[in-house]
Amino acid sequence: MNDEQDLFAASLRTLLQAHADPAVVRAVEAGGPAQALWQALHDSGFADALLPEAQGGAGLGLGEAFGLLALCGEFALPVPLGETLLARGLLAQAGLAWPEGPLTLAAQALDDGERLVCTGVPCARVASHVLLRHLDRCALLPVAEARVEAAGLAQEATLSWPLATWQAAPAWPGALPPLRELQAVLYAAQMAGAMRAVFERSLQHANERQQFGRPIGKFQAIQHQLSVMAELVFASRMAARLGCQGPVQAPDPLRAALAKARCSEAAPEVAALAHAIHGAIGFTAEFDLQLYTRRLHAWRQAGGSESHWQGVLGEALVNGHEGLTLDLLRQLTDASPLNA
Repeated sequence: MNDEQDLFAASLRTLLQAHADPAVVRAVEAGGPAQALWQALHDSGFADALLPEAQGGAGLGLGEAFGLLALCGEFALPVPLGETLLARGLLAQAGLAWPEGPLTLAAQALDDGERLVCTGVPCARVASHVLLRHLDRCALLPVAEARVEAAGLAQEATLSWPLATWQAAPAWPGALPPLRELQAVLYAAQMAGAMRAVFERSLQHANERQQFGRPIGKFQAIQHQLSVMAELVFASRMAARLGCQGPVQAPDPLRAALAKARCSEAAPEVAALAHAIHGAIGFTAEFDLQLYTRRLHAWRQAGGSESHWQGVLGEALVNGHEGLTLDLLRQLTDASPLNA
């Protein structure tokens, strides 16, 4: 399904255009209330897109939800719609109930002997609960019971709970969810969306900004920067879409690695090219470009940087694959599901 055929993404785009413009993003980042924005998203039903239809959802698969996840990045959404969508899908698959508020994900934590500490939890300041996996346990923990310290982006925070709270949380039934891989495909999709927004803004600026009596986009140097950016943006989008193949409870780990590695590698290059095209104004807090490029740099590291996921791919190639390297590349980049 291409972007034009994705009716779910088209509907979400319309909603975000009305409720999540840069002014709203800035207000929430500054500490303003996020409830009105979240309520609009919750009432629309997009947070339940991965739930079965019998449970009030749309019954989408992870691949079909790619467009929704990418839009979270394209609009620099300051609330965890993508995380909530994935967490509710996992909870539904496990037969567990979920709270009404926004949810976020944490794939690792540190046990310091007294508390369980999670650093840089995305959207922790506007989430009600965290779906956390640590060692051989996974549980849903309330943010209200955590110690909250500022970290990273405006909505990120370091959260810590007493070990007693973690140990008392209901255990996850059955196999533990692959939160690390899900974070990889989520951030890859969001980076793909943010890079698309950055490219479109850069292209518009190049066509409108006048220098020496003509748009700067007429100069060969700017055209070269735009062409390199376009290649990075669209290659990343293809990789991110491939990463979303498979069910939410079992995304393919190598495609997740491929998606995150490609998008994390491209993100700083796209951000640098965009700021170069925009000149000095692109770096200012008053200019909207930084809403997206800050997130690109943060999401590049979140859930594992490109070096981590490239290591996963390298290990699979060296230790887990028999045959030609090209065969593995063809398998991972084939648009059809791996089990087809």
